[in-house]
Amino acid sequence: MATTPAPDAEPPRPGDSYVQSFARGLEVIRSFSAEAPQQTLSEVAQRSGLTRAGARRILLTLQTLGYVESDGRLFRLTPRMLDLGFAYLSSMPIWNLAEPVMEGLVERVKESCSAAVLDGTDIVYVLRVPTHKIMRITLGVGTRLPAYCTSMGRVLLASLSDDEAAQRLAASPIEQRTRHTLTRIDALMGKVRQARDQGWCLVDQELEEGLISMAAPLHNRSGRVIAALNISGQANRTSALDMQERMLPHLLQAAQSISRMVGVQR
Repeated sequence: MATTPAPDAEPPRPGDSYVQSFARGLEVIRSFSAEAPQQTLSEVAQRSGLTRAGARRILLTLQTLGYVESDGRLFRLTPRMLDLGFAYLSSMPIWNLAEPVMEGLVERVKESCSAAVLDGTDIVYVLRVPTHKIMRITLGVGTRLPAYCTSMGRVLLASLSDDEAAQRLAASPIEQRTRHTLTRIDALMGKVRQARDQGWCLVDQELEEGLISMAAPLHNRSGRVIAALNISGQANRTSALDMQERMLPHLLQAAQSISRMVGVQR
């Protein structure tokens, strides 16, 4: 996994190595979301910060390539867009190795299991093996959640230096998501350091009321943290202490197993 630049890094400037039209095309793609699954030309232009003419050229190009479809007024992404995300997943052999281990973990602990990577101030889900729905948030590959209040986020922040972790926390849109959510940077840094020292992290109802999750890091051959693995449960069924005592050994074993398999890949 490529190292994500710090959130306050200077954005790239147009030049010989910067293709502005390609960058604008990505902005058009990113303008579509769960809140805006289909848009008019004017809406795409507004959300992507482009002129109507510029947005139109990009939309028609994407339509010609099969990534966008239109009924003449509204534009929407097509399933072919999934090819772009699959290219990332298929280029990383870790996910092929991780899935059966995650399935085995779910079978043992009877809770959902996910894997995610760090992207700026968020985590991005790259693999998920669910048991049953335990969250109001719909999770799937590509889902983004804030790093500051998630177990995988804190594990991944713990892989950074204190300075970089603090910078990312400072750049995060921190909010009191539940009555348990930590919002002070110093308190959050304390949790990040704790995750680094103990090699795992537990978050008790900070992202969503009733949700408890634990995460452990996944390493590559050189020992660098490349992703995080977690299991999630419901507080009304399993307490944080019970989850830690019964499930943490299985989580750590699964994370170590995946890391070992990644380590022998050539």
